[in-house]
Amino acid sequence: MRAPIVVLLVPVLVAGPLHAQSTQAAELAGLWEAKLRFGPDIRGPLILERANGTWHAEIAGRGTAARLAGDTITFELPDGRGAFRGQLKLQRARIVGHWIQPVTVTNGSAYASPVTLTRLGTAERWRGDVDPLADEFTMYLKVEPSAEGSMRAFLVNPERNIGRFTRVASLERAGQVVRLLAAPANGQAGSELAEGVLRDDVLSISLRGGTYDFRRVDRNAASDFYPRGRPGVGAAYAYRAPIALDDGWPVGTPEQVGLSRAALETLVRTLIDSPLDSVSSPEIHGVLIARHGTLVLEEYFHGEHRDKPHDTRSAAKSLTATLLGAAIYAGVPLSPSSLVYQVMNGGTLARDLEPRKRVLTMEHLLTMSSGLDCDDSDPNSPGNEDAITQQTGEPDWWQLTLALKMIRDPGERAVYCSVQPNLIGGVLRKAAGRPLPELFHDLVAEPLEIRRYWMNLTPTGDAYMGGGVRFLPRDFMKLGQLMINGGTWHGRRVVNAAWTKRATSPLVQLGNQKYGYLWWVMEYPYRGRTIQAFYAGGNGGQVVMGIPALDLVVAFYGGNYNDPVMFQVQRRWVPEFVLPAVVGN
Repeated sequence: MRAPIVVLLVPVLVAGPLHAQSTQAAELAGLWEAKLRFGPDIRGPLILERANGTWHAEIAGRGTAARLAGDTITFELPDGRGAFRGQLKLQRARIVGHWIQPVTVTNGSAYASPVTLTRLGTAERWRGDVDPLADEFTMYLKVEPSAEGSMRAFLVNPERNIGRFTRVASLERAGQVVRLLAAPANGQAGSELAEGVLRDDVLSISLRGGTYDFRRVDRNAASDFYPRGRPGVGAAYAYRAPIALDDGWPVGTPEQVGLSRAALETLVRTLIDSPLDSVSSPEIHGVLIARHGTLVLEEYFHGEHRDKPHDTRSAAKSLTATLLGAAIYAGVPLSPSSLVYQVMNGGTLARDLEPRKRVLTMEHLLTMSSGLDCDDSDPNSPGNEDAITQQTGEPDWWQLTLALKMIRDPGERAVYCSVQPNLIGGVLRKAAGRPLPELFHDLVAEPLEIRRYWMNLTPTGDAYMGGGVRFLPRDFMKLGQLMINGGTWHGRRVVNAAWTKRATSPLVQLGNQKYGYLWWVMEYPYRGRTIQAFYAGGNGGQVVMGIPALDLVVAFYGGNYNDPVMFQVQRRWVPEFVLPAVVGN
């Protein structure tokens, strides 16, 4: 789900002579950075209590009435500041639920995050902590002289890669006025993309989300623009084993699992020392490697860290397949052969339903071969993800998807389209009779020891299953380990072994690659033979890959959204650096 890109411009001021512009612009050479924080302010301890037969909620100094229906308790803060839905469990000792934060400025989604409240003594009072997703935007502006004498410039934005869309190529200045220009085209000067004002060493430019006050980064100061705060620190890197936490990951060293420490150090140093000379420079946010179920490499860059949630984008489609498999294993009455329109219609097929829709199954949605008129690569497709998620007339995206025309037989051809896995969520919601965040918490998060996550929601308030869930890097990596393990995590079965095998098998051709149940499948040459890998892949360079023959799980996270350089993970980093690091059994 992608938010539209908006560029706002400040008023135009009068420019000076060209030679003055060049001299003044040169004074802006260097790195500039800015950050906008939009909240949310509602966070911290949440208290629910029952007194005199009524329920009351309090958080961040705000109170409101709560409602109990059966074992489900809900409340909403005034002015849309947040909401809660949870269930009383274990003889009322706990309330387990989700906090619903308002729609974010940065990507236009509301999010559900888990909250567990525990009872305080014998009183009917429960307390837990609300941890909403931070809503913030970071911008870097790099300015440097070009060989032609102009001032080259580009924008870097780690959250959405706005610089890829607002493709700044150069910068001009006249007095206080600074203009960001596109590259020349067709013999014409570059068009103006944005304009700002320089006052007291603060460059204010209006871009997506608001006005950014850029401040110059001193040449000797650290900045998260660089992989490790400053350029040229790759040679100083020395391997350190991951820290043992209470998240279920055993940790160890490369030597303990048959990996080369030197090879992994070379990988990390290469990532640290990669040049940052354009908006399309590789921007890796994290790399993690586990072998034989033991986490042995965990490194972060550009200010990212193990406790910071990361956008998984379409890699979370693989989560959708995992959740469905877990639900089937738990007894929800669904299977790959379940008829989509039958389930969504309450158990019967409508009499006037066209023949091709009558035979559409869950497996067709899982393999992107539904036959519905949707194609994310075609902006004119009525089922394109943007067409569905950015329209405002119909809040129920499941119904919009069901209403799409069939343009081919189900199973005839696979076409990448995000509303197909999202419709899987609709079928699962209908069959289970429970909100998707609750199902995910009970069937996947709890057994995989995932305690923090942020599920993006649709306008109707349920989870969007086409991508975009935020996870801590170590937690999202667990999906790959779950598949490698045949559906278990520390001996606890989450999905059926047959499901994991089929989900990660090459079932259809999707573009130039193979595809299983919302998992990509590819092959690598390895020491005279070919080995198969499966991976969850998301825009920007989000990859969680499993290689069963090597009992290896690799996770990369990145910020190269909508830029082909993101494919370097699969095409370069894994075959050139990770696979050669395997030196033992």
